[in-house]
Amino acid sequence: MAASTTLGLFSANTSTRISFPKVDSSSSIRVSLKTNACAVSDLGFITSQLSGLKISKVVSIQPARPIFTKFSPALQPVARRICPFTGKKANRANKVSFSNHKTKKLQFVNLQYKRVWWEAGKRFVKLRLSTKALKTIEKNGLDAVAKKAGIDLRKL
Repeated sequence: MAASTTLGLFSANTSTRISFPKVDSSSSIRVSLKTNACAVSDLGFITSQLSGLKISKVVSIQPARPIFTKFSPALQPVARRICPFTGKKANRANKVSFSNHKTKKLQFVNLQYKRVWWEAGKRFVKLRLSTKALKTIEKNGLDAVAKKAGIDLRKL
């Protein structure tokens, strides 16, 4: 800013090159002055020192872009108490006391962790299923029950 006022120059660029006369016959001196911005007023435009013209300054404020990060919880989610093969889940019921006083309670499904032999994959598959689903697998086979439920056993 001081360079533009002392030399009486206005530059739209950030740097101004001024050439001085030669000092000796073999080389010339080149001076590069850095000017940040000329007189910027509070109204948002730049005033030139030579002609007094007002050059408008375009200020574009862009809204902050949201940061998208993949959310990974610190704790693993707890398995729900639903059988994946039969779709059985908890039932809301009343607990009835001797005095016929009723309070709400949940009747959960009888879920068991079980290793079941998968014939097509030639390996054991560890499943959490209801006892009703276990009886159905024994009767119809694991592949048929999994196909009906829409479960891919290769991913287990």
